[in-house]
Amino acid sequence: MRGLEGRRVIVTGGASGIGRASVCRLVAEGCTVGIFDRNAAGAEETAALAAGPGRAASYLVDVADHAGVAAALSRFEQDFGPVEGLAHIAGWDRPQLFLETEPSLWDEVVRINLYGTLVMHHVVVRGMAERGAGRVVNVASDAGRVGSSGEAVYAACKGGVIAFTKTLARELAGRGVTLNTLCPGPTETPLFSSFVQDSPFGARLAEGIQRAIPLSRLGQPEDCAGMIAFLLSEDAAYITGQTISVSGGLTMQ
Repeated sequence: MRGLEGRRVIVTGGASGIGRASVCRLVAEGCTVGIFDRNAAGAEETAALAAGPGRAASYLVDVADHAGVAAALSRFEQDFGPVEGLAHIAGWDRPQLFLETEPSLWDEVVRINLYGTLVMHHVVVRGMAERGAGRVVNVASDAGRVGSSGEAVYAACKGGVIAFTKTLARELAGRGVTLNTLCPGPTETPLFSSFVQDSPFGARLAEGIQRAIPLSRLGQPEDCAGMIAFLLSEDAAYITGQTISVSGGLTMQ
């Protein structure tokens, strides 16, 4: 895709799932990718798997740790140069009906999914704005657009990510930074597998979801990776503040 070759991009949550597929796609497009993840072994495995004209390096990071993110960004930029793109994909949830949850679960879900988003942008996007150029893709969820039983707090966070992205897209439009949100539908990732396993609705959940999807299959991580690469490229230079679902038609605008 136009403008991706040689571009320096941070990908959070690159140890598995959509994050791993996105790292591999971006390296194949010629990007230099920094994988920010608290799963060091998974991130290193992704870096080894990624093949192409680009390259990938892993950094042990908790996205909700402001000082830790700043330190990792400094190391990446010392190694490779200023960051030009961010794909913020890291997320976590544990399915449970809201009235059965405890505040300790809320704290962890909010810390990773919402507070981590604020931290990554406060640290990484600042440099893009100062340099007058940058591309950002935030991965939320269709749960944040239409709700999802058993994921009330997660959905609230992802709705917040959508609103935050639109707001920052407005604030930074005059400074050369575009921001868009990708909302995956049900996608075969480790997070989705654990969701199905732990869901109060049981194993029938995945089968029911698949039947409801017009394209008759669950998403694959690669289905999102191409859209993420596009939104980080110059082909998407005139797109900002948008929320795009990749859901096989399960949700339609």
